Amino acid sequence: MWATFTGTARFTSATFTDGAGFASATFMGMAWFGSATFMGAAWFESATFTGAARFESAIFTGAAWFGSATFTADARFESAIFTGAAWFGSATFTGAARFESAIFTGDAVFGSATFMGAAWFGSATFTADARFEAATFTGAARFESATFAGDAVFGSATFMGAAWFEAATFTGAAWFRAATFTADARFRAATFTGDAVFAWAIFTGDAWFESATFMGDAWFESATFTGDAKFESATFERAASLGPLVCAGRVQLSGAVFGGPVTLLLATRRLECRRTRWSATAELRLRYATVDFAHAVFEYPLTIAAEASPFVRTDGGPMAEQGLGGAPDARVRMASLRGVDAAHLVLADVDLSQCLFTGTVHLDQLRLEGACTFAKVPSRTAWRRWPPVRFTERRTLAEEHHWRASQSAAVPGWNVTVFSTGRVGPAQMAPVYRALRKAFEDGKNEPGAADFYYGEMEMRRHDRANTTRAERGLLHGYWLLSGYGLRASRALGWLAAAMFVTILLFMGFGLPKDDPKQEATGTVPPGGGKVTFEIDKNEPQNPTGDRFSGQRFEKALNVTLNSVVFRSSGQDLTTAGTYIEMASRVTEPILLGLAVLAVRNRVKR
Repeated sequence: MWATFTGTARFTSATFTDGAGFASATFMGMAWFGSATFMGAAWFESATFTGAARFESAIFTGAAWFGSATFTADARFESAIFTGAAWFGSATFTGAARFESAIFTGDAVFGSATFMGAAWFGSATFTADARFEAATFTGAARFESATFAGDAVFGSATFMGAAWFEAATFTGAAWFRAATFTADARFRAATFTGDAVFAWAIFTGDAWFESATFMGDAWFESATFTGDAKFESATFERAASLGPLVCAGRVQLSGAVFGGPVTLLLATRRLECRRTRWSATAELRLRYATVDFAHAVFEYPLTIAAEASPFVRTDGGPMAEQGLGGAPDARVRMASLRGVDAAHLVLADVDLSQCLFTGTVHLDQLRLEGACTFAKVPSRTAWRRWPPVRFTERRTLAEEHHWRASQSAAVPGWNVTVFSTGRVGPAQMAPVYRALRKAFEDGKNEPGAADFYYGEMEMRRHDRANTTRAERGLLHGYWLLSGYGLRASRALGWLAAAMFVTILLFMGFGLPKDDPKQEATGTVPPGGGKVTFEIDKNEPQNPTGDRFSGQRFEKALNVTLNSVVFRSSGQDLTTAGTYIEMASRVTEPILLGLAVLAVRNRVKR
């Protein structure tokens, strides 16, 4: 029907028993088909609606053909019922397209349709397939509470405005492969009973999937997120494959539940997994990400590993890392493991310099693979007061940095916390150091475990609540003499100083003035009888005059060196020298033993 309706065309409550042919018709004014009933096929292909097209509560018993139709003003199909197929392929909606509460019993075909105004499909019901492939939504696309009983096909669709699918139900497959979301994509509380396919999708705005339920497989391979990807409190009942994907913002999985095995291949700035629950094995291979894993729960092995090279797409090409390429490196940093049961946790090539460990359970069973790095102590010498303070290099916890930086006489170089970490002090950090030491020892990394033993002893030395004053004094001496048996240079330095002092004392007081001379006296009985000799040795005399000569230094050095290895020098000494030697034979071998112990702790395997 090539008819042209110049004015208002009113077909309100009309009944078309044998179909309605309006193909290529032109409606110059308003077209009223509200509550009309089309018993047969309704042909509106290539029709042009210059004014508003009103089909509210209309019933289409047969097929409804609106292919290539043009709606210049609003197109209103609220509460319309399409019993047969509804064809809107290549249709153009310049104004608003309103299909709220519409019911599509047959296939709803909107492929290649263009929605220049807002598209309203709130609470619409699609009993069969809903096909929007290659459709273009210039304005907002609103599908809140819509029900898709068949497949929902939005492949290659373009959403230039906000896409609202909040509380929508997808019983069949939800197909968004290669779809483009220029503004926010909102799938809050949506339910995906079948597979949810977002492979190759592009999200320029934020993607909201909070509280969404994925009962089938969830596929996000090669997806790209310019904003945040929000999956907070989402439920993945079956296997999920989130990636490889690139997110220039944050991937938020806090409160999410994974019921099946999951693989996450993510290149993102931040990954938040607070209170996330993993009920099966999981592998997280990451790039660039700072990971917050606080209070996460997992019952099976879970691996967090850094990926050195860019991810590879399913077609074999490398993933373009938009928004992340300018980062200085692709390192993965752990921000927190608080409240985690680490019995099944494996970390590989992860930066732990900012990670908060206090409150982690079974930390001694944590497995560290590859090059996992920890924070270091300040490297420079501080001259704020005498004597100058310098820390020897060792691995430390982020909490120790925060605690030391908070002290009134803190040395510059300790990292200040950027958020509240609670009241974490030496009493809380000592068990953490102890558990990490055991984890390194179980991994046959004795030199690495030595740093955490040092940290444990440091915390005990500074713990005024659980360590007695006598014990703190003992620990202070142990630290001062040998760095808890781990600093060979310190023990050797004290040994050299003790030997030097011993030499000086021997030269000054311990060596006699001269070597004692032996004298023999005898009595000859009258008549040339038997002769008896008595051999006596003079007592060593305290030195006078020049005591610090080269000869005396050589003797003092000989006595001191023999004292270090528990051997007697055989040198005649003064009374003071005897006591000096006794003291030397006690203290100096101990210092030598501490130095040997420190070397062994650093090279033991």
